[in-house]
Amino acid sequence: MKESQRNYKRIVVKIGSSLFSTDKRLDLDIFRSFKIISNISALMDLEKKEIVIVSSGAIALGMGLMKMQGRPKELPLLQATAAIGQNALMDNYSQYFKKYGIICAQILLTWDDFDDRQRYLNAKNTLLGLIKLGVVPIINENDTISTDEIKFGDNDRLSSLVANLINADLLIILSDVDGLLDENKKVIPLVTEINSSIRSLACPTSNKTCVGGMLTKLEAAKIAVDSGIPCVIANGRSENIIFRVIMNPVQYGTLFVPKKEYLADKERWIAFGTKAKGKIIIDEGAKRALLNKKSLLSVGVVGAEGNFGSGDIVSIIDIKDNAIARGKVGISAKELDKVKGSHSDKEVVHCDNIVIL
Repeated sequence: MKESQRNYKRIVVKIGSSLFSTDKRLDLDIFRSFKIISNISALMDLEKKEIVIVSSGAIALGMGLMKMQGRPKELPLLQATAAIGQNALMDNYSQYFKKYGIICAQILLTWDDFDDRQRYLNAKNTLLGLIKLGVVPIINENDTISTDEIKFGDNDRLSSLVANLINADLLIILSDVDGLLDENKKVIPLVTEINSSIRSLACPTSNKTCVGGMLTKLEAAKIAVDSGIPCVIANGRSENIIFRVIMNPVQYGTLFVPKKEYLADKERWIAFGTKAKGKIIIDEGAKRALLNKKSLLSVGVVGAEGNFGSGDIVSIIDIKDNAIARGKVGISAKELDKVKGSHSDKEVVHCDNIVIL
């Protein structure tokens, strides 16, 4: 089935912070003029779609309310600004969804909620419960408590992790751009592989309310397609954009086509849903073994970094510093240091707990 003909039932919509500000001014036209809320309401009511929103904007709204000229650099001030803006953000969502008889719910997440397998499953069950009740979850990073160690860094990545978490059928990332542009500044309608040439088209953002940019959107799209979820990057300021994307994704943005062979639920959690607690460096023999779906044994380990324990997720890299895989280790860093390179062939990561990247 062609991607443009798929029946998308469960959809994650990411609304970028750039849609809440224009030329350093707070701009709430995202609620008033572009029919995003009415689109979502109609899709839920008439077509029984299940919609989850991942929304940036708390810091942008906080900056606007406090008349700040730039994004705060000090973490406590940034967290305070997020706390002020988050209240305004949810007030607006509640107000506009109420017009259509829809209730929305606030969910604030940090890396810890994905990193711990039980919390990960709890978050999943909560979201599925809200969807079953016909409520629209509004998800944001918990900027009021997040530190550098637990921050996602941008809501693009968070949106792909949420899509992954609930097994969404489609991820729509709305920003102030029409899609991924080529060298001639024309929208690329279809991307079948996110390779180095595609990544080279991304450039850093200059928007002072944002921390993302096209590069983070490509990283989010990569997580989605590796998980079997199509992703569309489109312009949230285009009228009826959600309707249009669902109707014909290659005409109203850039569609990233999912892989035919994608990761299972547990594999997705290992690959994307956690922060690696360390690194294991392996030799060429171990690399070949991993690529042939074998377990990682101590004899192939060259070195390790980080203070990880048994059961933690680690990155597995080759001697040229290329990321090969991720895995759930069966021994601690201290134990590994004693047996690495030895011929005891102690199992470090079982093949069932390894995901090749």
